[in-house]
Amino acid sequence: LTGKMANTNLHYAVSSKIEPFYKGGKVQISKDEKYIFCTCGSRVNVLEISTGKIIHCVEHDDQEDITSFALSCDDEMLVTASRALLLKQWDWRQANCTRSWRAIHTVPVASMTFDSTSTLLATGGCDGTIKLWDVVKHYCTHNLKGSSGVVHLVQFHPNTDLLQLFSSSLDCGIRIWDLRSSQCVCVLQSHYSAVTSLSFSPDGNAMVSSGRDKICTVWDLKTRKAKRTVPVYEAVEGVVILPGSTDLAEIRVKSKDLHFITAGSKGVLRVWEASTARCVYTQTLPSTLPSASEEDENDNPRSLTYLFHLPASARLATVTAEHNILLYQLPALTTQQQFVGYSDEVLDVKFLGKGDSHIVVATNSCQLKVFELLTNSCQILYGHTDTVLTLDVFKKGSLFASCAKDRSVRVWHMDSDSGQVRCVAQGSGHTNAVGSISCSRMKASFVATGSQDCTVKVWDLPADCSAEGGIHQLTARATEKAHDKDVNSVAVSPNDKLLASGSQDRTAKLWSLTGEGTVSLLGVFRGHRRGVWAVCFSPVDQVLATTSADGTAKLWSLQDFSCLKTFEGHDASVLKVIFVSRGTQLLTSGSDGLVKLWTIKTNECVKTLDAHQDKVWGLHASRKDDKMVTGSADSNITVWSVTLHDSHKFRPTVHQLSETIIFNYIFFLYYVLQRSLLIQTNDCVFTQYQYLSFQTVIQKFPYFFLLFSWIHSESVLRYCVVWNTNARNCLNAQAVLQVLLTHLPPEELLQYQGARSHLEGLIPYTERHMQRIGRLLQASMFLNYMWQKMRVAGGPDERRDEGNDSDGEQDEDPDSCVEDEEELEDVSATNKASTDNGRVENGASHKTNGKHHSESEESSEEEDQEEETTVKKTKGLPVSSAQQCQTFAS
Repeated sequence: LTGKMANTNLHYAVSSKIEPFYKGGKVQISKDEKYIFCTCGSRVNVLEISTGKIIHCVEHDDQEDITSFALSCDDEMLVTASRALLLKQWDWRQANCTRSWRAIHTVPVASMTFDSTSTLLATGGCDGTIKLWDVVKHYCTHNLKGSSGVVHLVQFHPNTDLLQLFSSSLDCGIRIWDLRSSQCVCVLQSHYSAVTSLSFSPDGNAMVSSGRDKICTVWDLKTRKAKRTVPVYEAVEGVVILPGSTDLAEIRVKSKDLHFITAGSKGVLRVWEASTARCVYTQTLPSTLPSASEEDENDNPRSLTYLFHLPASARLATVTAEHNILLYQLPALTTQQQFVGYSDEVLDVKFLGKGDSHIVVATNSCQLKVFELLTNSCQILYGHTDTVLTLDVFKKGSLFASCAKDRSVRVWHMDSDSGQVRCVAQGSGHTNAVGSISCSRMKASFVATGSQDCTVKVWDLPADCSAEGGIHQLTARATEKAHDKDVNSVAVSPNDKLLASGSQDRTAKLWSLTGEGTVSLLGVFRGHRRGVWAVCFSPVDQVLATTSADGTAKLWSLQDFSCLKTFEGHDASVLKVIFVSRGTQLLTSGSDGLVKLWTIKTNECVKTLDAHQDKVWGLHASRKDDKMVTGSADSNITVWSVTLHDSHKFRPTVHQLSETIIFNYIFFLYYVLQRSLLIQTNDCVFTQYQYLSFQTVIQKFPYFFLLFSWIHSESVLRYCVVWNTNARNCLNAQAVLQVLLTHLPPEELLQYQGARSHLEGLIPYTERHMQRIGRLLQASMFLNYMWQKMRVAGGPDERRDEGNDSDGEQDEDPDSCVEDEEELEDVSATNKASTDNGRVENGASHKTNGKHHSESEESSEEEDQEEETTVKKTKGLPVSSAQQCQTFAS
């Protein structure tokens, strides 16, 4: 089994991504209530509510941030405004810009809206003007002046017959514009701070306005007077008038009088009765979520910034300051869906739930996020009071643990039926941030933690911690001063008897957990040059894997604590490591944004996954090894599907099978033809042809290859193009091309399917190979020239040496002569145009025929004699001179 898995080819493909889609700004929901439109820098992303996936995206070519946008009421047209003062009209389903024009505003557009007929577009600018555009006939219809400062709110009256536009700016008033006369007919004064939202009654005779001055005002639009001012005691960002025809008794709406709902700085929805100015219902917060105090309301991350009513589905939608979008079902205001627009830096991620249907994510915040992979709907867990640093999951997947900078550890349980997660246990005892945690593997009996206080702790869990009830308090059964610096990682062995720890002090340590109330040291792993980031036990062998900031991962023996293997390949710190393929392979992630797959047996990297642009902190494989999830500092979470390409898991298609047969048949043909050459040659020439190249065999048997290429013409040309892109295989490609061009007329060659495109693909790489060969030939000719000059310069000295030391040559050590000859052969091997190569070919031809047959043998006998003299002189050089020549050549 181990051998089989070691040779298995794992294929990783991105199955889904959870990436930032909203970083603040405007949000709008389509009229059919299927899509959410939201800004993200220079893009407008379209989120499908049912799947939670980004299905469309429009982006300005100039990369300028989008300041506002508006979707027409028929959901057909999207118009965006950017800082470049351009308005663009989009067919958003095709991400196609159909029209663009100058906004005429002198500064960026701050607000936009369509009328109910989807023909008029109003834009409010930071220059205090409002412009109306006929988007059908493409011209500006109105230029409304009179507002002071930024016009941050524009909205048409729902009754199109009135032709009225409402706006608000920094003067805190609400202006009513008559579009027939292009005049401001009234300014509604009631607020003392910015007006944030307007909501009209179904009959259009009443309106409720909200502001950051903590009041809401009910207006009679017939008399244009304020009917009631309702103090709401929070800065309100959104207000919606509730429909009177719906039974809303669950939120205590018992009369037909006007009721409205507000969303603001306290982060809760509240229902108000307009006639009595009384709050009749307040949304209940989760038990782990403390209410905001008066002091922190302005900076409350849970404050609500938008509120929408979805009448067709009887839902409400809110947007939080943390860029989360929540959908509530009326009348009970139960949370139906939640989408996270921006998660900040992902610090850890783990699979969770039955069948690994969810993932739990620790981001650069004090909340945990649990995503359902099918819908991308998110559940936010509150409990920690500072940044959560890392996570770990127990064997069954319904129980997991977290630790944070607040020096605490928490255990959470997911209900298998509802998917709801709640905190079931918590413990504190570390004196500094808890940066690592590991759960027991056999059963949910304990957790181990490592902290920046240089200690490791083991916490026992109660047997019924997952049962309904309160939060259990955990106490540490063992505490040990483990390292001299921060403990970055801890891991529990598969049998729950050992604990490994890795530290910033460059060491990893092995501990025994079998003692009662103690943790005893068994050994130390030394060898990393920088701090150890992660430790992980093998599921099948007695080995430990570690990663370090020195850019390496190491494999250690648990018996003698020696380093068995070192894996090098990352360009920066290696942050995480896990075992996959039943312990035969390693997955590592690093600060370089790469995830690498290593085969332990061969000690080589067999696959590199490049899906992130920043540090990959999170790395986890599912329990069946069929999925993997990664999370990085660029806020992206990627879920990978893992396919085993072996006879049991992978079934090739007919096309893939035929391609494989063709590829193998080419080399089978090469093997057969090569063997036939060996059989036909005598013993003397056997050695010469024993290692014939592919191109030599093809050139000697072109018609066999032509017959094969006639049967599989397109595949042969395609393989030729692929081979030609690699310098290692380009000679094979050129040999095939030479046979085809030599033995086939151009007309027949062009009849091959796809011949023109394949030949065009051959040209650029062939030119590159020719340039490389030309440079190599120039270099070799220069080397030959220098060699000839050095030989001529040493000629007279050599003749004197031959005359004076003729006796010494008789006593020369034969071994030194052999060394000189080998040195000469080494130099000649680097230069295909060397005279030594020509001399050997000439000598071979003299032995067979007594005359010259090769191209290099066209020289005269005097040149041959000179070559022989040159060889004799070179062999007679002192060893130091020969070494000098060899050094220069190299």
